Amino acid sequence: MRLAGQVAVVTGAGRGIGRAIALALAREGARVALSARSNGELAAVAQEIGQAGATTMAVPTDVRQEASVEALVGRVLGEWHQVDVLVNAAGVAAFAPVTDSKLDDWDQMLAVNLRGAVLACRAVLPPMIARRKGTIIGVGSVVTSRALPGGAAYTASKYGLLGFSRVLAEEMRPHGVRVGVISAGATDTPLWDAMPGAPARERMLTPDQVAEAALLMATLGPNATLEELTLLPAGGIL
Repeated sequence: MRLAGQVAVVTGAGRGIGRAIALALAREGARVALSARSNGELAAVAQEIGQAGATTMAVPTDVRQEASVEALVGRVLGEWHQVDVLVNAAGVAAFAPVTDSKLDDWDQMLAVNLRGAVLACRAVLPPMIARRKGTIIGVGSVVTSRALPGGAAYTASKYGLLGFSRVLAEEMRPHGVRVGVISAGATDTPLWDAMPGAPARERMLTPDQVAEAALLMATLGPNATLEELTLLPAGGIL
């Protein structure tokens, strides 16, 4: 129970990597606030955590909207009085050559993958700074180190997350708040379901493996910080 007594907020917790991280944090003793747009998916994850004997709350949230994110963090602080860990796992993806890509897809990826993370960070930072304690984890992507044809919009959003997190890590260093990014290779999540030409699922990482990396970031002693972690399938970059 390495996170006993701590409170975690996980965006994108309804499925995929966010779900796996939420379950892993709960297994380590954290009280976990689950955030996503889908009520049904959130309820299923909350039930799974509750049946395992852990404490959770499900808060439907649209990370694109400042008021929605502030309501999420406000409820957590109102009931649990602190935020120790924030995981920005909410994400969307659409792939197409730049000449064929839709501007709406660009807008959605930047709004969810980047703006959503910025809003969540801004909401949790005041209570973290006040306690001089906290860990923020962004779920990035290997696209920030490998050019992926068809992935310009997704890559731009993940570069934005990485750059934002690097600056935030420096700004928060004097305040005792840690900021890190997991740059993960292809992970077997529903993101790939409608994607033509996707790599074989058996070659991908599993969401549980990404969750283990997040746990490492969240459970380090207070005198250490893991700010950038690249996690790849053993068979090579995907």
